[in-house]
Amino acid sequence: MCAAGRRWGRRQRALLWAILLAAWEAAWGQLRYSVPEEMPKGSFVGDVAKDLGLQLPEKRDNAARVVSKGRTQYFSLHEKTGHLVTAQRIDREQLCERVQQCVLRCELIVEGEMKFYEIEVEITDINDNAPTFREVQKELRVSEMTAPGARFPLREAQDTDSGRNSLQRYELSGDEHFSLAVQAGPGGDQRPELVLAKALDREEAAFHELVLRASDGGDPARTGTARIRVTVVDANDNAPVFSQAEYTVRVPEDVPVGSTLVTVTATDADEGVNGEVKYSFHKISDRASELFNLNTESGKITVKYGLDFEEISSHELEMQAHDGGELFDTAKVTVIVTDVNDNAPEISVRSALTEISEDSVPGTVVALLYVQDLDSGANGEVRCSLEGDVPFRLQSSHGSYYSVVTARELDREQVSEYNVTVRAADGGSPALQSSAVLRLRVLDVNDNAPVFAEERYSARVAENNAAGALVLTVRATDADWGQNARVRYRLGEGRVRGAPLSSYVSVQAETGALYALRSLDYEQVRELRLWVLAEDGGAPALSSNVSVLVQIVDENDNAPQVLYPAPAAALGSGSGGAWSGVELAPRWSEPGALVAKVVAVDADAGQNAWLSYELAKATEPGLFRVGLHSGEVRTARSPLARDAARQSLVVVVKDHGRPALSATATLSVVLAESVAELLAELGSAADEAAAPGEPGGSLTRWLVLAVAAVSCLFLAFLLLLLALRLRRWHRQQLLPPASGALRGVPVSHFAGIDGVRAFLQSYSHDVSLTADSRKSQLRFSASASCCDTLPARPLPDEPAPLLGDEDPAGAIPVDHTTPSVKKERLS
Repeated sequence: MCAAGRRWGRRQRALLWAILLAAWEAAWGQLRYSVPEEMPKGSFVGDVAKDLGLQLPEKRDNAARVVSKGRTQYFSLHEKTGHLVTAQRIDREQLCERVQQCVLRCELIVEGEMKFYEIEVEITDINDNAPTFREVQKELRVSEMTAPGARFPLREAQDTDSGRNSLQRYELSGDEHFSLAVQAGPGGDQRPELVLAKALDREEAAFHELVLRASDGGDPARTGTARIRVTVVDANDNAPVFSQAEYTVRVPEDVPVGSTLVTVTATDADEGVNGEVKYSFHKISDRASELFNLNTESGKITVKYGLDFEEISSHELEMQAHDGGELFDTAKVTVIVTDVNDNAPEISVRSALTEISEDSVPGTVVALLYVQDLDSGANGEVRCSLEGDVPFRLQSSHGSYYSVVTARELDREQVSEYNVTVRAADGGSPALQSSAVLRLRVLDVNDNAPVFAEERYSARVAENNAAGALVLTVRATDADWGQNARVRYRLGEGRVRGAPLSSYVSVQAETGALYALRSLDYEQVRELRLWVLAEDGGAPALSSNVSVLVQIVDENDNAPQVLYPAPAAALGSGSGGAWSGVELAPRWSEPGALVAKVVAVDADAGQNAWLSYELAKATEPGLFRVGLHSGEVRTARSPLARDAARQSLVVVVKDHGRPALSATATLSVVLAESVAELLAELGSAADEAAAPGEPGGSLTRWLVLAVAAVSCLFLAFLLLLLALRLRRWHRQQLLPPASGALRGVPVSHFAGIDGVRAFLQSYSHDVSLTADSRKSQLRFSASASCCDTLPARPLPDEPAPLLGDEDPAGAIPVDHTTPSVKKERLS
């Protein structure tokens, strides 16, 4: 009872250790399964998804797959269940010849995670092979003089199964003269021997028929048989003897076919037929029998088929030399195959990305490689490297696995696709190399803002453009790709003359074309300063802006505008208008005397605003001339008596545009000798200026009243001046006289009317009167009104300060000449 309990406890502990071992191996990414050989394709091996904790949806997204460590794929992963299943029928004897434990290794690759899990599957043996004899018919010659107890080695049976399914026992039947003995070989194999149990008599029986049976331990057991025919012959005294009990030869795996490996020799002291020695393979594997050839006469062993160190590194052959009397000797030949660097490294891409984002952090795994070299020693040592200057590096992952990871940040705008060449070289001499190319496309990230082709844009647009006219086109490019490189344009916020900028111009979102939404006027807006923004289609979007200057170019769309003389009525349209005014000129004016000045402006700019004046029409040609650029109307000659009192002048003002625009100014110049004549002419001009059908008596009455008022004021003014002069004269009698004169004023600035000398400033009246005293002075301040133009209605009288006892600053001295009045117009 206690013993049973101890056995149960040991089983429990063994089970617990097995569970802990499986859990430890799963934690470290290694799984172990076992499956019998010869299972059909698709047979269940293990639940990989459950054992590794992989979720099936995750597995499908990450494209998990199984890769075998070899050229043949023995296992696969079921897509729906995540089970490891067989990919084909597996024959253990073919895969693992002369190996007790047959283990196949593979890896589960989870591509999305760049992870791998090692899986070991043990292929267990089934009793699918019966023991077999290489020679099913054996001829054995034994001398009748052989003493009982003599042993004759027999060829072993071969069973490729393992364990209990392999060869277990031999049985002999057929004759009482012989029995069977089984010896244990150096490797634990069973070597059958035929033992002579009873003396032979050739006269009694010349032949003996025996049956040798070999059985395995399978259930049910399988057997194989060989028939042995023993021929009794006459006496043979000496057996052959090999020169060496064991031969060892080392040969490179690339030895040519037909090369001699070794020659075994044996000698026999007998003569005649009993001394003739022949050689044979007493024990040889099936594979060795395919590789080596034996010359039975000479004992020369040659290469029949190419050797491969990676397949089998050593072969053991058991030779037998026998004479004509069937005496024999055995020797062992060991052929050691040495490695030659005949295998280049193999690079297997277990998992690889085809696309990677350019913002991936350094150290991101892009490929998982498995590198192996079937050679051994230095020939199998592999060094891996990456070719070229690429932003990737190799790092050893586990065992023969390498990871290709990013070494620095990627930039799709510089390199959008990489062909990464992985090169592997072994340590042989000469070294063998192999390579694999990883093609990797870099995915774009919106990390570049649009960039305009120019730092700033400017354009010139002629005014009066049509609405919708193209002003210019801005262009921005984005180094990104796809939607991230799609650029759209829009206007920045702004206002022009209080109105939104968007009411003046607009930008086409796709092309960047800038259009004018209205007709632009240079006289209102000289230029437009705005910002255009370019925005890409990324998320979040990146943008940049550029300044745009739109200069409006002036066109000659404004005719000159006459400021003086003041406009009377527009006589026409289109190219200009008409203005009128009345100017005064004394008949004694000298040539070049200023009569009037036409003042005009042009709202245009530049050449379109350059004005020129010319006299288009005159009542008396040659009497007046107009300054080309100043617009001053001057006398070309002195007026003559025959010249009409009223002169009409039409002055044309032109700009320099193309085509030129013009305006006209009409001046009426009155030539008069006295004030009375001047007033008469003005009254007559006023009557003629009245509209047809309108009575002119009203204007005449106003003129008469104006003349009377002026006369009264003038008379009062004279009386006042006379009183002041008398007072001055009285004071001069008490003070010494001082010489003085009206200095600084040219004589041409004085004009006399009815014996009164007057001094005329520009567009104003200054009247200076003198008495007998040299120091007496009188000054009238200049008036803002134009003295040369007779308004339609009389201006109110403006009082002028009288000259006191002391001369005020700026006073003008008056000469003791005859008082006179002069009218002059200055520019």
